Amino acid sequence: MDSTLFLLVITIAIVVVFDFTNGFHDAADMIATCIAARAMKPGMAILLVTSFTFLGPFVGGLAVADTVGQFVRIDGQPSIFAESIVLAAILAAVCYNLLTWKFGLPTSSSNSLVGGLVGSGLYAMGSGSVNWGFDALLHGRLTGVVKIIIGLFISPLAGFIGGFLLMGLFMRLFRRLSYKSRKLFVFSQYLTTAWLGFTHGTNDAQKGMAIIGMLLLSAGRYRVYTIPDWAILLCATSITLGTLFGGWSIIKTMGFGLYRIRTMHSVADQIGSALVISAATAIGAPCSTTQVVTSTLLGVGAREKPRHVHWATALSIVKGWLFNLPVSALIGALFMLIFSHLWITP
Repeated sequence: MDSTLFLLVITIAIVVVFDFTNGFHDAADMIATCIAARAMKPGMAILLVTSFTFLGPFVGGLAVADTVGQFVRIDGQPSIFAESIVLAAILAAVCYNLLTWKFGLPTSSSNSLVGGLVGSGLYAMGSGSVNWGFDALLHGRLTGVVKIIIGLFISPLAGFIGGFLLMGLFMRLFRRLSYKSRKLFVFSQYLTTAWLGFTHGTNDAQKGMAIIGMLLLSAGRYRVYTIPDWAILLCATSITLGTLFGGWSIIKTMGFGLYRIRTMHSVADQIGSALVISAATAIGAPCSTTQVVTSTLLGVGAREKPRHVHWATALSIVKGWLFNLPVSALIGALFMLIFSHLWITP
């Protein structure tokens, strides 16, 4: 096996680990509210989310993968050099995911991956290697880093606003819930949990597909950026397995650390989150399931009883988000520095 093929296989294996940790993190975010509301048992919630997470990548298209996979220009570079850039990025994302899981903190796998790509790309090739998207923005088009930033940083704001508005609507419509109405909300949790799992699969799995597409291009397996069917199946399987073994320490933070959750809150949170993620996927913008679900829940709590929201916990989560991208970029650059001394010469 030549060195290019060996590095390709190793990096794809790490992509599988990344998708697993992505699902591992996001499972907790998706089911925490319905478990805290005691609308369904953890086993049923996990089964529902994993089933629809697996389905999502096969029908969600590839718009998000195209955005993520083409904002760092690696075509035309020597194979080992280009593969090392991608390997450094994916290692940075996995390291950050594992670090935050260790401390039970929700994080954004998307931010980690984008940060890792920017850091390794900048260190290896300079700012010219990154498609920033500023020129396209002047002409009314969204591409590159600009499009990614809109997806990653506007989506939590949209989630907060959506949660706030939905909770206000629910409070107006269901001010006095009868027993039958409460049972209707409990039943609706099965639908909203499935929907959220589906949107998670459509958006998040595409990021791993994007990395595989970049790897195949850098290794010379394809002349243009391409995502084969086996890559879709591989990423769908790995993110689903990660979801199946979701991080229970994060469930404690999400389900019990931000707000006292009842069934109505959980339904509003899941509907608002699924709407935002669906919209982002439709325009090809990556977004973070963790950030969207958390910010939507904060919007729900802020609308009903803002004093009861644990804002200190929320602030610590937001601080983690702010550090996420730059820290991942530094880790990506560090890995690229190590690789440049070990085996590559640009």
